[in-house]
Amino acid sequence: MLHADHLLVLLAHGSRQPEWARPFEVVHQAVLAARPSLVVRLAFLESMQPSLRQVLEEAGQDGCVQVRVAPLFLGAGGHLQRDIPQIAREAQERFPTLRIDISQPAGDDAEVLAALAAYALRCATGLDA
Repeated sequence: MLHADHLLVLLAHGSRQPEWARPFEVVHQAVLAARPSLVVRLAFLESMQPSLRQVLEEAGQDGCVQVRVAPLFLGAGGHLQRDIPQIAREAQERFPTLRIDISQPAGDDAEVLAALAAYALRCATGLDA
């Protein structure tokens, strides 16, 4: 990991299919290109590496003081209500000086929802009678 006081973690669910991660890798690269000075890691909740637990552990070991987790999830189901906060609590217990903030899921963002609606409308092209 890069040594930094602040870290942005882009968190995706994960899959057993390696190609599933490609869109999230594109997002990761776009964030890095837009903000080269920002330290950004892509992490996964399940089935892929690095895991959120691993990234938070590395951040704590490296002396990072603030982590912002950006869940690239469309909804706030059980993972966001229970699993992710539990992983964050465990990391903060292990590294008391590490502050971890969890942002709302991407699906709660009006611009993300507008982009999905625009996509759906493009898919509907030619369906009008």
